[in-house]
Amino acid sequence: MDLNHLRYFLSIIEHGSLSAAAKKIRKTQSALSSAVQVLERHFQTTLMVRDHSGVVLTRTGEELKRCAQDVIARLDESQTRIKRLEQGGEGTFVIGCHESLGAYFVPEFLAEFLQQSPQIEVSLWNATSAAVQQAVLARSVDFGLVVNPHRGDDFVIVDLCEDAVDLFIAATPEQLASPNAPLWSGLDLPDALARLRAGPIVYAGRVYQATDLMTQLDAQHLLPDRRISCGDLELVKSMVMANVGVGVLPRRVAGYGNHARLRRLHPALPIIPDRICLIYRSDLHRTRGMLALKDALLRHGRRLADRGDGFSGEPPP
Repeated sequence: MDLNHLRYFLSIIEHGSLSAAAKKIRKTQSALSSAVQVLERHFQTTLMVRDHSGVVLTRTGEELKRCAQDVIARLDESQTRIKRLEQGGEGTFVIGCHESLGAYFVPEFLAEFLQQSPQIEVSLWNATSAAVQQAVLARSVDFGLVVNPHRGDDFVIVDLCEDAVDLFIAATPEQLASPNAPLWSGLDLPDALARLRAGPIVYAGRVYQATDLMTQLDAQHLLPDRRISCGDLELVKSMVMANVGVGVLPRRVAGYGNHARLRRLHPALPIIPDRICLIYRSDLHRTRGMLALKDALLRHGRRLADRGDGFSGEPPP
């Protein structure tokens, strides 16, 4: 059975006769009569009879009419929806990212994007960068905002901006009162080293860049005995702002929201460079909505790159 047979059947009903339907849809009467015969053989019934006024539906014909109208309407609706998804800038997408990365990237991005693209729905999925990359691979996440992704043939990876895991302390009251105070601590290097060795050092134990930085400090005999491991970068940030100790944080995490309240301990101390990247599957279906979201993520990431991380300045000689 061909769907066109159902369309011809409905057209005959709509126009009242084979001749009127054939003229309207520009088909021969024999083609329409053949379509009705195919349907009758398929359903093993008589669907319509002819009289002097045209065609009259049987009871089974009336039932097929109701079903055919529903089928054709649903197909037409599906065609319209698919066309909108493919060409009309609609769609539903999932963005995956680490909570702390998302905290400085996502709010400003979504505030602009959702206003400009009201027909696109976006949801967020939070996990580590490694888990986000796996979710993109598994197709449960469409776009990932990740740190230092692993290369792979299945991914498109686009660098957005740079970051670095660094050492931070709370700003002094004098620095908070001076908006032009430098974003390093103002300590000379010997005092900064003494502050670091005194500890405690506060870090997120599950962030490998933090543990890498601590390994470097240990190799230089700079790692304090007192160490506080947290599971979350946001908690590290809060504890540093409360002057608990020296914090190990990505600069962009340290900078967003409470930029003036943290200072780099000293620019001469070790750091771990980071790359913030956008990733998506190379075979991700390129609908108009997908391309709009991808391009908007790239634009926002490059704006962040142009702004810098805010902590890269060096102390005067």
